[in-house]
Amino acid sequence: MSDVEAAVTRAHRDEWARLVAALTRRFGDLDVAEEAAAEAFAVAVERWPADGLPPNPGAWLTTTASRKAIDRIRRESKRDDKHQAAVVEYDDDPPQPPGAIDDDRLRLIFTCCHPALGVDARVALTLRLVAGLTMPEIARGFLVAESAMGQRITRAKAKIKAARIPYRVPSAEDLPARVDGVLTVLFLVFNEGYLATGPGTGPVRRDLTAEAIRLTRLIHALLPEDGEVTGLLALMLLTEARRDARVSPDGELVALGEQDRGAWDTALIAEGHRLVRERLATGVAPGRYQVLAAINAVHTSARDMRDTDWSQILALYDQLVRLDPSPIVALNRAVAVAELDGPEVALAVVDRLEAELAGYHAYHATRADLLRRLHRGRESRAAYDRAIELAGNTAETAALTRRRDQLGLRP
Repeated sequence: MSDVEAAVTRAHRDEWARLVAALTRRFGDLDVAEEAAAEAFAVAVERWPADGLPPNPGAWLTTTASRKAIDRIRRESKRDDKHQAAVVEYDDDPPQPPGAIDDDRLRLIFTCCHPALGVDARVALTLRLVAGLTMPEIARGFLVAESAMGQRITRAKAKIKAARIPYRVPSAEDLPARVDGVLTVLFLVFNEGYLATGPGTGPVRRDLTAEAIRLTRLIHALLPEDGEVTGLLALMLLTEARRDARVSPDGELVALGEQDRGAWDTALIAEGHRLVRERLATGVAPGRYQVLAAINAVHTSARDMRDTDWSQILALYDQLVRLDPSPIVALNRAVAVAELDGPEVALAVVDRLEAELAGYHAYHATRADLLRRLHRGRESRAAYDRAIELAGNTAETAALTRRRDQLGLRP
């Protein structure tokens, strides 16, 4: 990749969400904002190699995208009325209440996560407009065709326009009721960065995890007493702290038990632990994100894998199952069962989840590991083969392939 190509890629990573958000604020139309942003990057790909990198790529993209948006508005029928409506509604923003956080990207995510939209539409729209994922990446995450995902996002944007959903952070009275849907989306955006699924992308997308953490910090500043906001922030920080140890120099995903714990970010771990302790001190029953954060706090408290308090982790998973009785939670709980009661007991738990998780790569990877520990090599190899077939991340595929090949068996 040339220096200019790298600069365009870096600008897309750093500027996409800010650019779409700023254009939405100015023109009040998500379609216009997304198309103009995409056109600006297309011009950059064409112009920057010939003209050289601009001194301020973000400002250059903003100016170019704004011109593209104005050109589109002028081309459309009744353009004067549309343009005037956009100017009246969006150029003169109403004054913000005292203490409000004026952040275009936060406005954008609350718009994308409006309760008038279905949950899948909220996630897809946020991944596209805020996180900047491509349509194939989003479609793969939802296990649907790219055309179907494109239609879903188009319908969501049309509904926002038709319902005149406001582009703003909700009022203090409305904020608590709106925040749950936003947390769900931010968690999914973080997870896409934590283990990216896009072809040709790195195994970890630091831009997505950083943006999810930044937006969650903003919401935490708005709602410092909300336990689930605090829990999600703690969960993200404790997960992000392990980022540099999660992928080997050869590009292979490193399992938690094999990570160099000296490479973990101690500042992020300390902050995450502090947030978990703050919530425990309130005595209020925790929600899902708080329990997940507590599980990660136990993991990151152990100096060595052998020091892990698996009894505490299993107790926390038992609590989580009551809050979220999903098969994926049951699968993760089985890992703790294996450490306490042995792989045979855990395998029986995992096998009961087959009907619900047969298409999920982690189910087959977990089962393969348990079968390996039970010295059932051929069955383990078959499970690894299926996990490799389903995995969407190059680093994860590399790790699964190595473990399978260490079995030393052939089909």
